Amino acid sequence: MPTRLFDFTGAANHRLAGRIEQPEGRIRGWALFAHCFTCGKDNIAAVRISRSLAGAGIGVLRFDFAGLGASDGAFADTSLGADVGDLIAAANAMTAADMSPSLLIGHSLGGAAVLAAAGDLPSIKAVATIGAPFEPAHVLRQFDPAALAAIEAGGSADVKLAGRPFTIGKGFVDDIRKHDLGSHITALHRALLVMHAPRDTTVGVENATRIFIAARHPKSFVSLDEADHLLSDRRDADYAAGVIAAWTGRYLTEPAAGEPPADAEPAEAHAEAMAQIAERHG
Repeated sequence: MPTRLFDFTGAANHRLAGRIEQPEGRIRGWALFAHCFTCGKDNIAAVRISRSLAGAGIGVLRFDFAGLGASDGAFADTSLGADVGDLIAAANAMTAADMSPSLLIGHSLGGAAVLAAAGDLPSIKAVATIGAPFEPAHVLRQFDPAALAAIEAGGSADVKLAGRPFTIGKGFVDDIRKHDLGSHITALHRALLVMHAPRDTTVGVENATRIFIAARHPKSFVSLDEADHLLSDRRDADYAAGVIAAWTGRYLTEPAAGEPPADAEPAEAHAEAMAQIAERHG
């Protein structure tokens, strides 16, 4: 399936680097994918999930948040609020290109970002999170305490995350501590799919419980079983994509006059996802 460049201007006027995974066959809808903290648009989960959804007729934009990957900006200036602004800018750019998104997908801290952004995006009908924290400040647990103290004292410091050094500014720490995700979840008024691995050692599964309890119906929870936080096993990323494609079918934009019903063509993808679920759970 074709992948094409889709760069756009973010909330802070940075050029953000994106990739559109073109949907195969009849277009069922469009989705926007928010990657995990420090990951980028080209990590395994982002690529595999986006391409699997495209194969099921759902086009996806995945992009690098400011300061990461091929996007402009400095990571030291990043914040969750800035990421939310960039998601809104991405959705607006898609809408301007006649690809208005109806589905948001967020992985890890990207899950927190999509939950916070959805209320400002009228076109969004469904939200899916993968390994998302209930409290965004949870990410600070990944910081070495000495580095966190250095940020508080000096305004910024280098922090090693996933084996790589990143310069983190105090603005990021202050911003992430002030976010109340619970209020966004309660007021979501969109269908919600919460996906989490019970053995996730980065963001514990109790976060999924809190997100699920805070949300109103319609809401669903799917266990990712043996998956790690980053979905580094391609089979786990493909499984997550299959479940999202099957679940989101009833929430996508209605077809234009003369088109077949939304469930006509994705039946094969739905059957495949259901077969994977049955295999995993006996």
